[in-house]
Amino acid sequence: MDRAQLLGEEKIGKLLLKFSIPAIVGMIVNALYNIVDRIFIGNFVDSLGLAGVTIAFPIMIIIMAFGMLVGIGGTSLISIRLGEGKKEEAELILGNAMVLLVIFSASISILGLVFLDPLLKLFGASPQVLPYSREYLSIILFGAVFQTIGFGMNNFIRAEGNPRRAMSTMLIGAILNTILDPIFIIVFNMGIKGAALATIISQAVSAAWVLSYFFRNKSSLEVKKENWKLNLSTVKGILAIGSAPFAMQVAASGITTLLNHSLKTYGGDLAISAYGAINSFSTILLMPIFGINQGSQPIIGFNYGAKKYDRVKKALMLAIMAATSFTIIGFIVTRLFPAQLVALFNSKDKELISIGANGMKIFFTMLPIIGFQIVSSNYFQATGKPKQSMLLSLSRQVLMLIPAILILPRFFGLNGVWMAGPTADFFSFLLTSTFIILELKRLQTMHDESQV
Repeated sequence: MDRAQLLGEEKIGKLLLKFSIPAIVGMIVNALYNIVDRIFIGNFVDSLGLAGVTIAFPIMIIIMAFGMLVGIGGTSLISIRLGEGKKEEAELILGNAMVLLVIFSASISILGLVFLDPLLKLFGASPQVLPYSREYLSIILFGAVFQTIGFGMNNFIRAEGNPRRAMSTMLIGAILNTILDPIFIIVFNMGIKGAALATIISQAVSAAWVLSYFFRNKSSLEVKKENWKLNLSTVKGILAIGSAPFAMQVAASGITTLLNHSLKTYGGDLAISAYGAINSFSTILLMPIFGINQGSQPIIGFNYGAKKYDRVKKALMLAIMAATSFTIIGFIVTRLFPAQLVALFNSKDKELISIGANGMKIFFTMLPIIGFQIVSSNYFQATGKPKQSMLLSLSRQVLMLIPAILILPRFFGLNGVWMAGPTADFFSFLLTSTFIILELKRLQTMHDESQV
């Protein structure tokens, strides 16, 4: 069964599993880098070390944003050119994308290291936390090229139809990081530096694994030196397509910075440390939903284009149900074991555990409805409606969250900071519900008309 027949005729549930599971595994594995670092730093350095990594996180998000800018943009163009049978043009895009990843990562490293202290202060580092953030991020920035190449070019492996290889690339790095963290932090007593070294070594191995795929003729695409010369129209195409996810990542970095400042104002460094633990669980809980998005997108998009609207509706509903199942389970776990979950990051600091457990209960209040909101936003992207998708995504992450962060703490103090997220989630849920109800009615009408 060829890809078109598969997407248009295979059972939706089976398709969703086949496409989503590798994506879910890949997304969770990619998130584990920072989370594993936080667990070991919180337990074997101290709470300020955990705050230091949390402060550095917005800069790490920006590094990933550039990987997404080139990776997602290049992947889309490569897939289109391969579908058109234009292999040479696909190879030109691959070569240009590789060069762009190196240029962007080198620029980030240089600028980040030159302006390291001012940046960390801008992102909310107090005098007590600054030395920890500096130690950690100075090493991470040296390895930025490994992160962007490993993450960015991994998309190209998936683009030519090898999702298992793409998944194994991320698995190798995450497993190695989990092994190296205790060796460097505990055995060699390197503290927060050890965590950073473990991360960049693991990312370097992942990058090497990705590059070996293309340079050892395992890929259907050939890496040619002549394609390393940047072509203006190719570069524009890559950056244009990758700009939307790039903008979302940069916005996420800005929101995290704003949140860090608010936490520092109303709760001090321990509140930032607590947010580091809460944010880690938020990441783990949301990664399966993003994986479901990746898996459902080609199914929804293909069947929408083929005017099989009943299959589009079924794929959307199954994706929403799957995502909601994950968020309900997460909601129950965070309600039953908040203190134990925070204690994974530091079992000795009772004040940190108390602040984090209270914050976790409030922060995840609206968790059950988040799956619906994220999957529904992705539906509009999959069906060629990027404006609606962007509006709904921004409503949760920016448009409603920023006012909530600025207003609620003035009335409720630190609890107001924790309330900002669920408040934005609730109102974006209402907005998304309105859009999706109207869209489902339109789908039904188009389905009925197609049956006449």
